[in-house]
Amino acid sequence: MNHRQTFAALFVGLVLVFGLRADNAEQSPKQGAALLKTDIMGVFAHPDDETGASATLAAYALGKGKVVANVYCTRGEGGGNSVGKQWGDSLGILREAELRDSLALIGVRYCYFLDRQDFFYTESVAATLTKWNKEVTLERLVRLVRALRPEVIITMNPAPTPGQHGHHQAAGVLATEAFSAAADPSRFPEQITKEGLSVWQPRKLYYGGGGHGADAIISVAEVLPNGKTPAETAGEAAANHRSQAFGNFSRSGRPPRPQTFTLVKSVVPFIDSEDDLFRGLPVSGETPRLATSPRDNHQQTPVEIEFTLRPAVAAYLQWAKAQGIEHVVEKLAADLPVVAGEENDIEFEVRNKRSTAAEGTIQLQAPAGWRVTPTSVGYNIGSLSARTLHCRVVPPKSLEPDADLVAASQLGDSDVSGSVRLHIVPRMNVTAVESAPSLDGSGAGWENIPDVYISPSNLVSGKVQDAADSSARFRLAHDSQTLFISVDVADDVVVSNIAPDDIRGHWRSDSVEICIDPNPGSENTLGCFKVGIFPFDSTGVVRAARDADANQGPIEETAPAMRVFSRRTPGGYLIQAAIPFAEIGVQPKQTKRLGFNILIYDGDKADAVLGENINKSRIAWAPRSGVQGRPEDWGRIDLQ
Repeated sequence: MNHRQTFAALFVGLVLVFGLRADNAEQSPKQGAALLKTDIMGVFAHPDDETGASATLAAYALGKGKVVANVYCTRGEGGGNSVGKQWGDSLGILREAELRDSLALIGVRYCYFLDRQDFFYTESVAATLTKWNKEVTLERLVRLVRALRPEVIITMNPAPTPGQHGHHQAAGVLATEAFSAAADPSRFPEQITKEGLSVWQPRKLYYGGGGHGADAIISVAEVLPNGKTPAETAGEAAANHRSQAFGNFSRSGRPPRPQTFTLVKSVVPFIDSEDDLFRGLPVSGETPRLATSPRDNHQQTPVEIEFTLRPAVAAYLQWAKAQGIEHVVEKLAADLPVVAGEENDIEFEVRNKRSTAAEGTIQLQAPAGWRVTPTSVGYNIGSLSARTLHCRVVPPKSLEPDADLVAASQLGDSDVSGSVRLHIVPRMNVTAVESAPSLDGSGAGWENIPDVYISPSNLVSGKVQDAADSSARFRLAHDSQTLFISVDVADDVVVSNIAPDDIRGHWRSDSVEICIDPNPGSENTLGCFKVGIFPFDSTGVVRAARDADANQGPIEETAPAMRVFSRRTPGGYLIQAAIPFAEIGVQPKQTKRLGFNILIYDGDKADAVLGENINKSRIAWAPRSGVQGRPEDWGRIDLQ
């Protein structure tokens, strides 16, 4: 047999062994656009954000053979690290490795990054999209949508609810806009003319979570081919995110609960509830027409009363209207902070949508213990116009539950009303002193300065057993140069698990965070002074670092004139600090009021290893979920 015959025989053998058939296109490997065709695309902000939907992704990828691709805005380089000292870009490398191990377990085939900066915790989507250069980021995401052609996109809810990370909101905003932009040939046209892509209209867009009247409830209890449920598989996958303290997720032992999503945009008609993200699919064509949202069928009143909300909420509502997704914001509890015990100006607008003038009286009502003036306001508004009105509200001096301010009017046979949720932020005076009080724990100079109690019930997150577990009393004073702070923390298990060369991420351990806003009520923390103080590092030395403001890092580098002191007490520890006004960026003679908050972080894990994230609870003078990233909800201090 010559060499040609030998080669031919070998080729025939390979065909028989591996089943290669040149005339069977169905068994040929996918290539090009066919290789990239995706069923579900998840759009998230950071590695580990997929954990809220990973059971659903596993159910579809492993249970139904769907192709899933996840897109992440960042590599998580701005987060904490519970397993090492990698920070910044080095942490991003670690978190990507953890992520890919996690995604492999739930069957996610593709993983892409938009390479935006994970800069720090903020609740501001505006600050996030500015730093990320929104248009550039959106272009990158649209390219992925057009290349992968997903049927379904799932993402994070962009609503600015308390505790919702601004990066998470931004991921939702970008995914929502990309859903429509990918189908618009006028958006990023060079992707079509120079990159060989085509427009693509995804079929459905979902936000994680439900409660908006167009919910998808996905079971994650069926057994997969791996012998485990999607919920169990997701738990094992999440445990790979060890740097983010997810290591014990696989041992939660909780029964699997269905995962819920809100249908936001769709090419198939909306229904009240569904049990399959692919209900009504597939549909043919690259750009099928979008279905009418549930909101479009709601009856509109001829006159509307709407309160002026905090900037982030007002911007979100305007954006949702422009996106045609008003049905997902109907249950948003829009709120306003009001300062305890003083007059707060509240603005509201009356809009007349009729072709004739509207005249009437608006009655204003606040709960018992609150005072509103005036209690009624008359209006006379021309056709198709609006008028802005004001009232003044004085809430109680103490922190009370949130309350609704209601404005109501009757126009003919129609009842017209609007309301806003008000929540109280505390206020206090800062004592002026002629000489600086001591920063040595002796108490000298602090005797006549009143203290303020932070109760265990002032909960930001987690659980507190009692006052001995976590509570605090603090004092404030100032002179012409410096703000003085003394915080006496009750903590029955004081933990010192932070190494001297690891002074960052104060939320990982027992610590005190001081938040100062030179412009009270700021929308983000970029102009603020935020510092976390570890009472003791692993060698017993007090250390501090600025965090989540425009100048982060150890105070030796970022606030060198700041001084700190700490000592153990019978029931916890004492921290004292002197912060020059120059470090804060204010001149006390020109500044009479500052935004201010103190947060107490408690861990209680006595055997914590170095660097481990042990955060169990957070309490604050001005408590609210996510308040550390939202200066609007900090308290107010007045310099006497």
